[in-house]
Amino acid sequence: MLKAAYPYFLANEAVYANTDLAVTDKYTGEIATRVALADSHAIDAAISAAVKAQHAMARMPAYERQQVLDHCVRRFRERADELAESLCIEAGKPIKDARGEVTRLIDTFRIASEEATRITGETLPLDISARAKGYRGMTQRVPVGVCSFISPFNFPLNLAAHKVAPAIAAGCPFILKPASLTPIGALVIGEVLAETSLPKGAFSILPCSRDGAELFTTDDRLKLLSFTGSPEVGWALKAKAGKKKVVLELGGNAACIVDKDADLGDAVSRIIFGAFYQSGQSCISVQRILAHRDIYDELKTRLALATQQLVMGNPHEELTFIGPMISAKEAERLQGWIREAVDAGATVLCGGGRQGAMLEATLLENVPQGCALVQEEAFGPVAVLSPFEDFEDALLEVNASKFGLQAGIFTRDIFKAMKAWDTLEVGGVVIGDVPSWRVDHMPYGGVKDSGLGREGVRYAIEDMTEQRLLVIRET
Repeated sequence: MLKAAYPYFLANEAVYANTDLAVTDKYTGEIATRVALADSHAIDAAISAAVKAQHAMARMPAYERQQVLDHCVRRFRERADELAESLCIEAGKPIKDARGEVTRLIDTFRIASEEATRITGETLPLDISARAKGYRGMTQRVPVGVCSFISPFNFPLNLAAHKVAPAIAAGCPFILKPASLTPIGALVIGEVLAETSLPKGAFSILPCSRDGAELFTTDDRLKLLSFTGSPEVGWALKAKAGKKKVVLELGGNAACIVDKDADLGDAVSRIIFGAFYQSGQSCISVQRILAHRDIYDELKTRLALATQQLVMGNPHEELTFIGPMISAKEAERLQGWIREAVDAGATVLCGGGRQGAMLEATLLENVPQGCALVQEEAFGPVAVLSPFEDFEDALLEVNASKFGLQAGIFTRDIFKAMKAWDTLEVGGVVIGDVPSWRVDHMPYGGVKDSGLGREGVRYAIEDMTEQRLLVIRET
């Protein structure tokens, strides 16, 4: 069960400043707990404390940073049931999915622990001509400084972990703004970090209003901004970020191609999971399904049947697969997109109904290209199905999007797989599975409107460090 109230964390310490932020149970709509809301003065104080902690964090030996991360892994395992329950309540995430996210939280911190002792440089031969004879070069990676993190509501634990854990491994103090709709997971991370030997000021976790968060973006004392969320907000933040480095993990309308040689049973089970897992509220959720004409009708029948069999209901129940969207407003918005597509000539194969924040898993076909369900990010339990005749035309259709995060290809033809990898304008191509597939140490991120930079622990550490060159004249 959740506590009656949660503090924010300012310079490693819990502060019960107020109870201004009400956090609701996304299934019942009732207030589940209250959280302290930080104001601009608290955020300014957190940045000042982080600046003071820069030297101590940078000088912290790798084995000590590793011990901090190992402590987090142990404590998250001990508190796994509590963490899963909090996700189920604050995010409306079905309990099986919640347990899966806790596992990924642990994995991410475990990977960061391993990487903390592997931040290496290189020796650089400089004698490329006679004038450089007798010179030797080498590089090391040093922490970039204070980092600012803004995490989203849909993976409150793991997407916060993908910022926090690499920062600790790299030796960077940080301030984190969790999503106001789902702040509890990040605050539990704060509780665990407060048990460690991190230098005072090394971290602050501050739920706050969007207006109050201005300093997270504009303050020049911050050397890196890492944001995960909507493209509209992300690119606007980048425009205001000034000289600091910016990493953006934004949205998508991920496509999945099913070629005529695919194992349809396997493809259906994976697409159903990829499209409707946690009510489709993932930036790599399967939104566009392109099927070869030869297998289109059979795939359509199988997908519709499997979608209709998904259990929708109370996220606390083990059999529930479809829980609530994050709010009734978001469910209403997406139902409006479905109506728009139908009015334009699309056919609903199954689903489409809504009650409050609960939107049925929905599959459509014949959705015109200009509709929001094709052009924009649905971020809910909706997928559209369309046929193709030629594989290369399907690749072009995938690319006909302003987004480019990941794509999935079901084919047994290695030449088509390589063609897809060379052609698709995305951050990652997954062969034999859906674009929703992710492991927490792989490079993850997009192109076009889907973002800038890469996460995945080692790749995040590269952004959170800078290369420093040493040149030695030996003669």
